[in-house]
Amino acid sequence: MAQTEPTQLLLQSNKTDAMQVRSRDGDKIGSVHAMMVNKRTGHTLYVVLTIGGFLGMGRAYYPLPFSLLQFDPVNDTYIVTIDRRVLEGGPSWAANPPEFDQAYADRVSKYYDVAGEDLSLG
Repeated sequence: MAQTEPTQLLLQSNKTDAMQVRSRDGDKIGSVHAMMVNKRTGHTLYVVLTIGGFLGMGRAYYPLPFSLLQFDPVNDTYIVTIDRRVLEGGPSWAANPPEFDQAYADRVSKYYDVAGEDLSLG
């Protein structure tokens, strides 16, 4: 994979669609649609992947705990550390995104069997 620009450590949130996501085997899965950042700490807790589609139609969106991704600096891409079938069976949406509140975050964390995050402001 040829790179045209040097890898940057910071990812600009409006440029996430350009960030590719691959499987552990190197197969392209999709790209990062959005990152869900904790306002208090600045840490990315979840990433929303976009998979499939053509010209914006038929896309599906999959929220994933950020801890299930690894950054590959050589190829400037993220690697999903779980099986693709597990990802595709997880919480997702096609047209209307759910409100990413505590209940939805708990659902995502429970599905992927990772520790939940406290999203309360208090």
